[in-house]
Formats: sequence, structure tokens, C-alpha cells
Amino acid sequence: MRDFFISAFETLVGVLVVLLAIGVVIAAIAVALGGGGAGMGPGMGAAGGPLAGLAVLIVGAIYVILVGGALYLGLGIYQNTRRTAELLERMAPR
Repeated sequence: MRDFFISAFETLVGVLVVLLAIGVVIAAIAVALGGGGAGMGPGMGAAGGPLAGLAVLIVGAIYVILVGGALYLGLGIYQNTRRTAELLERMAPR
């Protein structure tokens, strides 16, 4: 049962990383098309444009890499620990 939850979590992490990447691209396009400054208050012009969209894309990509990397790192530590435990169990009867 434990393996089911770990494999489900691995799938969930993969889906989350893809959704985060899609969200970053959509947000960058929205900002680049001029929708980034809506509702900022009086006197505050719409902050958008291609440069702002590029900034959102770069910062968002860094965020996706950090979050996805941390999640995959945790999964990798679990997998390495499991393999080490299995190896030690095989070596114990010797």
C-alpha cells in the first residue's frame, strides 16, 4: 500500500510541475498583453508589455524549477533510502 501512495505522489508531482509551467506561460502572456496592472489604483498605469512578460516568464521558470526540484529531490532521497535498505537486507545473511 505504501508503494501505491509513493507512486501516486510521484505522478502528482509530475502533474503539478506541468500545471505550474502552463500557469507561468499563461501569466507571462497575460502580462505581456497589458493585463498586469489592472486594479492597482488611481494614477497607476497598466504595467505590462513584452519586457514585463519576459520577467514573469523568467521568474516563474525559476520558481517552477526550484519547487519541482525540491519535490523530486525528496522523492529521490526516499528511493535511495529504500534501495539501500533492500541491499542491506540482502547482504545480512552473508
